[in-house]
Amino acid sequence: MVDVLDNKRAATRFRILVQIAERQPAVSQGEIAEEVGVTSQAVSEYIRELVDDGLVEKEGRSRYRVTKEGVDWLFQAAGDVRRFADHVTEDVLGAMGEDTAIALEDLEEGDIVSLSIDEGLLHAEPGEVGPATGVATTDAEAGTDVGVTSFEGVIDLEPGSVTVLQVPAVRSGGSREISAKAITEHCEDADLVLATGVEAVVACRRADVDPAVTFAVGEVATDAAERGLAVTAVATTEAVGRVTDTLRDAAVSYEVLEG
Repeated sequence: MVDVLDNKRAATRFRILVQIAERQPAVSQGEIAEEVGVTSQAVSEYIRELVDDGLVEKEGRSRYRVTKEGVDWLFQAAGDVRRFADHVTEDVLGAMGEDTAIALEDLEEGDIVSLSIDEGLLHAEPGEVGPATGVATTDAEAGTDVGVTSFEGVIDLEPGSVTVLQVPAVRSGGSREISAKAITEHCEDADLVLATGVEAVVACRRADVDPAVTFAVGEVATDAAERGLAVTAVATTEAVGRVTDTLRDAAVSYEVLEG
């Protein structure tokens, strides 16, 4: 994990690099100093280190630009911060707050409920029959939404997985190079089908497969798999890396297949 959360110097380095990215190429060290809360001399020293480390390149007097390596570092650091924030809001504060579930039977406020996840959604039923429980905060009829709080235990959930099915780019034949049968075979047993890239979307349409989402596929696939769903992501070859990078960062199990 990038140590932007571990010490003040690393956090300041991160914030200064973000400021450079926002302001490039004309960078005012005084403005950055005011924004970050350090002296202009300190900003100058940080920038010198960033240049030495290859994360920033100097183009002239007061002109800087974040390098590809710097962009990659920012993505990694921002991802670590986001995952930590998700842990705090979902795992830590979530247990102290309130969530919403689908009532499997009629419930009354104050009922102890058992919690489970089905098709990626939280469900609640009366009693303490499962490893995870909560308390209903609202009345609810079966099939409607119910508020739940005072969570205890861990929901028994088998993590899902993702199959990434490659479709060639148009210059290599595009959707015509993958058979409708291949699309159907890999999508028919999936809980969720996604597609990214025009060639991938067209390939799905040719197979009469309707993807649920055609953008932010890596993020959606990750969220779905973490909720126990089996996902097929049909992706143009050029988009495969963006999908798998997101899955790998979240430690989601996946395999990549050629159509």
